[in-house]
Formats: sequence, structure tokens, C-alpha cells
Amino acid sequence: MSDVVLETVGLRKHYAVRRGLFKPMATVRALDGVSFRLEAGRTLAVVGESGCGKSTLARSVTMIEPPTEGRLLYDGRDLTGRSAPEMKELRRTVQMVFQNPYGSLNPRKTVGSILGEPLVINTGLSKAERRERVLAMMNKVGLRSDQIDRYPHMFSGGQRQRIAIARALMLEPRVVVADEPVSALDVSIQAQVLNLMMDLQEEMKLAYLFISHDLSVVRHLADDVMVMYLGRPVEHGPKDVIYDRPRHPYTRILMAATPRVNPALRGERAVPRGELPSPLNPPPGCPFHKRCPHARPNCATDVPALREVDQRLVACHYAEEMA
Repeated sequence: MSDVVLETVGLRKHYAVRRGLFKPMATVRALDGVSFRLEAGRTLAVVGESGCGKSTLARSVTMIEPPTEGRLLYDGRDLTGRSAPEMKELRRTVQMVFQNPYGSLNPRKTVGSILGEPLVINTGLSKAERRERVLAMMNKVGLRSDQIDRYPHMFSGGQRQRIAIARALMLEPRVVVADEPVSALDVSIQAQVLNLMMDLQEEMKLAYLFISHDLSVVRHLADDVMVMYLGRPVEHGPKDVIYDRPRHPYTRILMAATPRVNPALRGERAVPRGELPSPLNPPPGCPFHKRCPHARPNCATDVPALREVDQRLVACHYAEEMA
């Protein structure tokens, strides 16, 4: 029996924005119907260009910004209509690691205070018990106990991200949402942090929602991949299936743009036409049709449904031809 710890059903997040001083309000559909299931011990990577809705999805799943529509379930419990105490308890189930380790840690607090704060707010542990838990977590993420009274500016970028990961794990969550957690780090440090995350996942049976634009990082870490474009999933399935046989033209373009050291592994360069459309004025039909090298007349009028093709879900009228 699968252990589904997080499920979204038709998740939408819309923002009302003003186009200009004397113009009517417009709606940005940052998320426009996102559904997935995430099991304990597995990683779902969400990829796509800037503006595709990845970070909005992260904020919606963690309830930093509650979704406009749709259902959000933790361990089968729907967050809709929950009381404040129930929400506080459910929020402990999911924690977030932010992109920038330089900006996500309070520079005025020591590591001990930063890691102990979630315990102060959410538990009745004594000061001694909190310190013991903090030291144990520091050891788990590769930090020394004598660093507990140091401030964030005294650590390297990689060490700061270890602190951020430790803070996210203090309440023993079942789900960790990681929003570009290594993109601000040197390449030499990225592998260390990714390997730490994988070790912690195995040890604590964590489920990761991993937000990234770096497909080489995703291939190293993910079990499943969801490719997003203009707030919608366009391809979603097992990592190996999507990397070996991408069926959506947008996925194929992303894969072709990934740098590869081995010339034999480099695919044919594919360049999308034009620029990413404005989410204020998305194109009719398939949202990718104006940039798609394989677009046909009906792509401009008919929105493709997300359907099962070759062991994955894909939103393309001609996915079967993209072998």
C-alpha cells in the first residue's frame, strides 16, 4: 500500500493585479490546475522556466500563500476549512528550505537560537531538552557542536544551507519543500548538499517536493518529474521515462538545453520560438503553441488535456508522434 503524505487536486492560485493607473484589474493565473501525489521517501521534482509557477506551487503547498481553489491534503486530511489550531498542527507536517541561505537566516541570531525557535513555538520542551535536540540535528547535517553559538555570517554558503535544512527538520516533518536549494551555491558545494539531502531522506523517510530549473540536478535527485509551463503541468511521470523519451515539445527543448560534458549524450539543439508569454495574457489553445516547432492549426484553439501516454501524463495533442 502506498504511503501518500501529500496530495494536491486541481490546485489554483490567482492574483488580481492592475495593468495601469486607469485600466481594470486583471487576473494572473500563476497556478492553473495542478494535481499530484507524493509518497514518503520519494522526490517529485518540479521544473520549468522562470515564471512557470514553480515557486508559487511551493508557497501554496506550504500554506505561506493559501491556494485560490483546489484541495490540499496532508496524510489524507484536507486543509480546507480547518481551524487555526488544526492548521498549526498540520503545518508541522511540511517544512520549507528556501533558495538563498544568505537571506533566509536571521543574522542577529545564533545557530542555536535559529534551530531552537521552532521548538520554542511548537513544543513544551525545556531549555536543556531543546539544546539537546539542536545539537543532535547539527550533528545529523554535518555541523560541529562547538558552532552552536556562532552567527550565520561566520559560516560558508554550504554550511548556511545545512543550517537551513536542519531548521526545516527540527519538527520532524514528513514533507520538505525545497525551492531551488542549491542554485545559490558554488557548483563544488552543490553535490555535498544534495548528497546530504538524499542521506537525510533515506534516514527519515522524507518526501521531497524539489523545485528546480537545473535538469542535471533533478536527474541526480528525483524519482518523478513534473514539467510546468505557464502555471500548468505539461508532462508528469517517472524520471527515467521522461529523461529517456520526453513526449512534450517543451520538455524536449528543456532537455536539449541541458549542458552535457559527453558529446555522445548531447541531443540536437532545439530553440523555442519567441519569448515566454505574459501570464496576464496567455495564448488561447495550447499555452505553448506560439513557441512550439511542431504546432498545428488546432493547437491554437484546443487546450490539450493531461492524458496518459507511454507511462506518463502529457498535455500535447500529438504526444504519440514525439517519440
